[in-house]
Amino acid sequence: MGSSSFSAYDLFSNDGVDFNQKVRDVINKSSSKDKVVTNQQLEIFSGGFRVGGRESRSYISFGLYQEFDFFMFIPKDLALLALNGNRDYIGKSFNLGDLNMKAEVLSVFHVGFHKKVNDKFVYGGRAKIYSSGANATSTKNSGYIYTGEQPGTPNLYNQIISSNLELKTSGLARFTKDEYEGNVIRDIAHNTFFNGSLGFGVDAGITYYIKDNLQFTASVVDLGFVRQTKDIETLTYKGTYQYNGANPDFLGSDDPENVFDEFDRAIPRDTLHNKYTTWRPTKIYSSIQYSFGEKRLDECNCHGNVEKFYKNAAGLQVFGMSAPREPLVALTAFYRRNIFRKLDLKATYTLDTFSNKNIGLGLSGAIGPVNIYALVNNVLEYKDISKASSAAFQLGINFVFQDRED
Repeated sequence: MGSSSFSAYDLFSNDGVDFNQKVRDVINKSSSKDKVVTNQQLEIFSGGFRVGGRESRSYISFGLYQEFDFFMFIPKDLALLALNGNRDYIGKSFNLGDLNMKAEVLSVFHVGFHKKVNDKFVYGGRAKIYSSGANATSTKNSGYIYTGEQPGTPNLYNQIISSNLELKTSGLARFTKDEYEGNVIRDIAHNTFFNGSLGFGVDAGITYYIKDNLQFTASVVDLGFVRQTKDIETLTYKGTYQYNGANPDFLGSDDPENVFDEFDRAIPRDTLHNKYTTWRPTKIYSSIQYSFGEKRLDECNCHGNVEKFYKNAAGLQVFGMSAPREPLVALTAFYRRNIFRKLDLKATYTLDTFSNKNIGLGLSGAIGPVNIYALVNNVLEYKDISKASSAAFQLGINFVFQDRED
């Protein structure tokens, strides 16, 4: 997860500053290009096996995982208007297009194929079936709110609200009804795994060894879509409202002309029930790795070949992810060191949207058939993680069973 303009410390530090003032400070230093991103994955199960006999280099994989995505641009103009009102912003146009967000929780069942063609080239791919338990999308908004003074009449205002707002939801409408008496978390989980809107996607990747110790990789992940069909609801606020006169009171307590009803007629709330399609945030990876410090094992394998490996590796990785308005990109330099035969340590330095000092550490090792790995980034911020602009952590355990002859 990460934010490009503020940290948790900015809002929740125990420094005696009023929380409302902290919110104002965060909004004031933000821009409409700043973003908040969250991604969470939980692997339910996964496995794989070799196909084609003992000499084959082809493998089938399968698995199921749950994923949650959240992406939002900071709606600075709307936040300023909500916090401060329009009194100090006469003549300013507040952009409703700043409201741009999407969120989704889904499960992913996948089946893949992986083949080592020769010692230089490896390719693979996965087909995915998505089951979306809940989705909210509001990315195509536009309009403005403007308040101006009429010339020569400082107490009379010209206010214009031009609205083209839309919120699409799937799997959420039932929870807003008065008659709903269930458990939201349990019902979303049930929808995610057993009754979600379905979609399809693919992953694909290659590895090419330019030399024995020079490796190039490229892959695309989550090139796919979900057709939102379950419990769908779209809310729209579209229209234009113009008011000339003293500042309107929308409570209607002292307004004989019933300004609120006029506003409601000018910009009505409509509820639609149309199916819609959402695209998964597609990720692209590419890397180049140079290995050095060749070491040969004392023993040979069962085919009579002497095995060798490299103690060190260094390289660069490029990352890109599709997002509303503009993609997210990152560049990572990494160094891997083999500490023992089955224990590797990895250090990374990343430049991305959220930080220019993101240092990460990773550790992977094997104990018999058990492979364990752990990765963490932004380690310099862990003395006070609340000040970190982004944080990521991965932990995994795999069981690998070799053929007896291998």
